Amino acid sequence: MARMTLFHAPGSCSLGIHLLLEETGAPYAMVPVDLARGEQRGAAFLSVNPKGKVPALKLPDGSVLTEFPVIALWLARQHPEAALLPAEPDREIRVLELTEHIVSGLHMRGSVFAMRPDRFAADPAMQEVLRAHGREVLSAGQARLEEQLGGQPFLFGSFSIADAAAFYLLSWSGRTGVALTPALERYMDGLRARASARTVLAWPARPAEAG
Repeated sequence: MARMTLFHAPGSCSLGIHLLLEETGAPYAMVPVDLARGEQRGAAFLSVNPKGKVPALKLPDGSVLTEFPVIALWLARQHPEAALLPAEPDREIRVLELTEHIVSGLHMRGSVFAMRPDRFAADPAMQEVLRAHGREVLSAGQARLEEQLGGQPFLFGSFSIADAAAFYLLSWSGRTGVALTPALERYMDGLRARASARTVLAWPARPAEAG
């Protein structure tokens, strides 16, 4: 059976796509990308994704999809049996909206500054300004996520692509310096308890396929 191949860096945002692949139950292979060693900038990976970043998903026809929200939407549409998006158009739009906000807002404007201000400024004082800004963005964003949960186990009542995005983002709390509230800790505990998450978090303890 034709399978997909995920180019994945453990601990990165591609963790969420790995989770979604497990949720679909579709066959896939994994190719690790070592960001610390700069493999994302090497010729081998750039031939897959010239943008030089993960996630990148090679489809069974050999074409490649990039960008978290796009890959997540494609997986949801290709595997409706996994119910990764609500059936109702209005609710689907809200899931897509929150997914985009997590990725382009809380990740790119929050976590990146909180974890790696040195990418944007050499001056230590400016780095602290950027770090503080990132944490402020994350704190406000996490409050909105908690409000969206409203005591439910998932952001929209049942597991969706938005939860996969939140899964990777909130897993960085120890690195960003923004602690999770008790409600978000319970939410993450519930996500980690899923069979798909247990498999994802165990990788690469299991043998990895080059695909």
